[in-house]
Amino acid sequence: MLTRIEKLFQHEAAAGVVLMVATALALTLANSSYADLYTQALHLKFTVSLGDAGLSKPLILWINDGLMAIFFLLVGLELKHEIRAGALRNPANVALPGVAALGGMAMPALIYLALNWSDPLHVTGWAIPTATDIAFAVGVVALLGKRVPPALKVFLLTLAILDDLGAIIVIALFYTAELKPVYLALALIPMALMALRLFTGAHRVAPTLILGVVLWVLVLKSGVHATLAGVITAFFIPLKDRYGKSPLHALEHALNPYVMFLIVPVFALANAGVNLQGIGIADLFAPLPLGIAAGLVIGKQLGVFGASYALVKSGVARLPEATSWLQLYGIAALAGIGFTMSLFIGSLNFEEDTQMNAVRLGVLAGSLVSALIGFSVLRLAPQKDAPHATRAQPQPAS
Repeated sequence: MLTRIEKLFQHEAAAGVVLMVATALALTLANSSYADLYTQALHLKFTVSLGDAGLSKPLILWINDGLMAIFFLLVGLELKHEIRAGALRNPANVALPGVAALGGMAMPALIYLALNWSDPLHVTGWAIPTATDIAFAVGVVALLGKRVPPALKVFLLTLAILDDLGAIIVIALFYTAELKPVYLALALIPMALMALRLFTGAHRVAPTLILGVVLWVLVLKSGVHATLAGVITAFFIPLKDRYGKSPLHALEHALNPYVMFLIVPVFALANAGVNLQGIGIADLFAPLPLGIAAGLVIGKQLGVFGASYALVKSGVARLPEATSWLQLYGIAALAGIGFTMSLFIGSLNFEEDTQMNAVRLGVLAGSLVSALIGFSVLRLAPQKDAPHATRAQPQPAS
């Protein structure tokens, strides 16, 4: 039984399934007799203090600012690995998914702005539909098995990683509160110590992670969003140490199950609870949720597929191996599954429950429609044979 459970959690789709369960539980709690208890629990204050200094925040902010810093630490580790030794190392491999990622961020933002331009408060949420949720998107692709060519899976992963990088830059540039230069200056101290450890070949990661916690506190106090401390810390973890081992890979593999099966589901449980009482179809067509949903569904498809089509037709890049245009369109639709990052960026924009409820409604609706379109297209799209490959015998339809 334990072996079967272990194999189940090792499946590519497992993280996406757990995320769906957490989302369903959040929706159930938000619309049950426990709704008030659910809301009160999320706003319960927790305090960590040392003498007169300390942090006192509601539980939901500990989740969004604290736990999500660990999520961004993992994202940073993946980014560093891909830049130094993975798909992002070769510029030729980055051209198509890179331009597709840019298009997939620009078009959703433009569609959102077109629908919310008249409301100065809502305009600031333009980045909400620009994100792609890796766990959900990869989970849907995993359910399709061999119907998705390996090269197309790499395209999606590279696009999603670059999308995360774009989200990190957006958060750093546009979601910074009033800056406190003293704390920013103090934050340079742990960064300098982490850099010293990296360049002197220190192989133990624990001291760097402790310095990362100090950095997180100082960044949080500075007004810059604290989750960026996770990304910064990741880039000071060595890819190779003096013994030929990879502390980065070891930490990445150690963190991955906790992030995918604990931190991200807890985030979904805390942030996906849409209160549907009194909400009708007309509410989905209000500018805020409609801008998010349309950005995810229409904007992502136009941006990712349109940019890819233009680049391939211009001769700058080629379609991924054994991939048809219809299959690429299916992947473009799956890129509209925003969920985790969209909800996270939404929480940076809006604090009032009414506005966040509208954000959740738009994110959930847009992500669900994108998942259904992408899955259906990829399930029904004819498969292409890889060039120079031996043609396999026809298999009975499943």
